Amino acid sequence: MLLWSLLLVLGAVDAQSDWLSIDMPRHVYEGDEVVVRCSGDSSDMIGKVMYYKDGSLLATYHGISSHTISNARPSDSGSYSCEVHELFFYRFRTGKTRAAWLTVQELFPTPTLTVGPLQPTEGSSVTLSCDTRLPWDRSGTQLSYSFFRDDHTLRSDGSSSEFQISAIQKEDSGYYWCEVATASHSVSKQSHRSHVLVQSVPVSGALLETQPQGGRLLAGERLVLVCSVAEGTGDTTFSWHREDTGERLGSKRQRSRRAELEIPAVGGSHAGRYYCTADNGHGLARSGALNVTVTVPASRPVLTLRAPGTRAVVKDVMELRCEAQSGSPPILYRFYHENVTLGNISAPSGGGASFSLSLTTEHSGNYSCEADNGLGPQRSKAVSLSVTEPPPKIRLTNGPHRCEGRVEVEQDGRWGTVCDDGWDMKDVAVVCRELGCGAAKHTPAGVLYPPLAEEDQSVFIQVALCEGTEDALAECERVEAFDCDHSEDAGAACEAFLPHFS
Repeated sequence: MLLWSLLLVLGAVDAQSDWLSIDMPRHVYEGDEVVVRCSGDSSDMIGKVMYYKDGSLLATYHGISSHTISNARPSDSGSYSCEVHELFFYRFRTGKTRAAWLTVQELFPTPTLTVGPLQPTEGSSVTLSCDTRLPWDRSGTQLSYSFFRDDHTLRSDGSSSEFQISAIQKEDSGYYWCEVATASHSVSKQSHRSHVLVQSVPVSGALLETQPQGGRLLAGERLVLVCSVAEGTGDTTFSWHREDTGERLGSKRQRSRRAELEIPAVGGSHAGRYYCTADNGHGLARSGALNVTVTVPASRPVLTLRAPGTRAVVKDVMELRCEAQSGSPPILYRFYHENVTLGNISAPSGGGASFSLSLTTEHSGNYSCEADNGLGPQRSKAVSLSVTEPPPKIRLTNGPHRCEGRVEVEQDGRWGTVCDDGWDMKDVAVVCRELGCGAAKHTPAGVLYPPLAEEDQSVFIQVALCEGTEDALAECERVEAFDCDHSEDAGAACEAFLPHFS
């Protein structure tokens, strides 16, 4: 130690030593590794080596002849020199190199973020471009690109300088920036922040459509009501309504310009006028009304037979009423007797239809009807009808057989007699015909068939004015009773049986 101190005192420091030199690159790029080497005239440098930058001591080494800048920065640019203190052939010497200038160039400039467009509308595509450039002699340097919004990373270390947002939304508004870095991240630089404001578009051009198209369905089919808008961004509330009933059918809120409402199986009650609305908070849009028609097959009809009395008798007018409880109009009704068509009646507005018959004994049998609205006929259950002869409204009492005796007629459920005023063979012929007896024989007095009628039994007819061709006494002109008692009651005598022809 004493020897080394003595040598320092005895040794002289050369201002610039020819035996000492500094070796380093003159131009590098930021991020590069820079080696500053101090070399002398001997291969092994023993002693202390000091490195200076811009005249200030940078580092001191013992027995090491180089200084390394591992990650150069533009701030490392400057004037470099080194100074050596060593023992050379038992003589201490000190040397200092000339100054060497180092320039650290920028590898790439601070990137610029370009947003296109800067004020996009919701749902549109936005492209972020992070632009910088490499020098020609470093054009092969691999760079990575990262994109950020506020404190969120959108993409990290991608190879492309562009990032696309396919459908930007209102909540994507904010400050955007990008970062460019070398593969080793030895150099990384960030762009300035750009504010992006996403614009909302009010809904407009609402349209209601149906699936199937045209809105014509059969009962049981699936109906889809499709509500769409021509323009509009963000979350939109779609609602479906019945215009004819004022009913709200349902609503959906979604980020779309189209929404669907499904009715799995329609019925007759689903026929009507429909419309939809759309609202994204910037105004409501309403579609036009659309008519939906549902064709309902005719149900199995019910056949009702309506006769004037409690039972069907000859000459009654009977109504056949056929009605399907459901079915889209028009409905064609067909009426059958023993599967023979009686007639067809159309019901243009739906409901039932009626068919009338004037009854004869041949109309006894089974009746049915059919309802058909073009979707397949439906047949009713068969209804049986028995047509009988009407009970006689006249009788001959107290005679030897049913075709001879005192004449009595029935009115309103009560039996009374006929006065013999003007009573003649024409009148008797009608009585015989009505009773199904043979030819008229004569006009006996009623007193010939005792006992006389009860005193409380009425006389209904004063004078019968028959032509002789009528089928029943009730068809003859008459004079109502006004002055007659049971001693003047009329009688009738007919052949007991109809003649038989062979």
